Amino acid sequence: MRIRNVAWGGLVTAALLSGGWAQAAGDSAAVERGRYVVSTSGCNDCHTRGYPESGGKVPVEEWLKGNPVGFSGPWGTTYPANLRLVAQSLDEAQWLQAARREMRPPMPWFSLRDMSDEDLRAVYAFIRSLGEPGEAAPEYVPPGVAVTTPYIDFVPRNLPNRQAAR
Repeated sequence: MRIRNVAWGGLVTAALLSGGWAQAAGDSAAVERGRYVVSTSGCNDCHTRGYPESGGKVPVEEWLKGNPVGFSGPWGTTYPANLRLVAQSLDEAQWLQAARREMRPPMPWFSLRDMSDEDLRAVYAFIRSLGEPGEAAPEYVPPGVAVTTPYIDFVPRNLPNRQAAR
């Protein structure tokens, strides 16, 4: 499935819940909780174009639409997914399962794995509340295949010998 092929989620480091949350009256607390989790867990750092460069000054209307700048390393080149499209393609149960799967670097999938179901559902609700989804991020590029998009070389340099040997 595409989700495992792309680095999605701030960390997403976060993002999850059912479509009903965003639509049901009285669930604004879940959406606000999701916004908080997304904001504090670094999801926007990768999944929102221009977020770190602007010091986080990107309108919420542009949040979590993915990023065409990839991260390249021994695993190939991954792109931060458009989490709006991801959340729209999954129901809540699928979202919870997907959030806990191992993903390619640099996605900190282990942060999602360790989140509570409640927080993952809140992130899902928030993402589903964001509206127009935008376009998909570029597809994963396997190792050894030429990358034609901008990318960040995500390989440590000058490591001490004890770390390099691991």
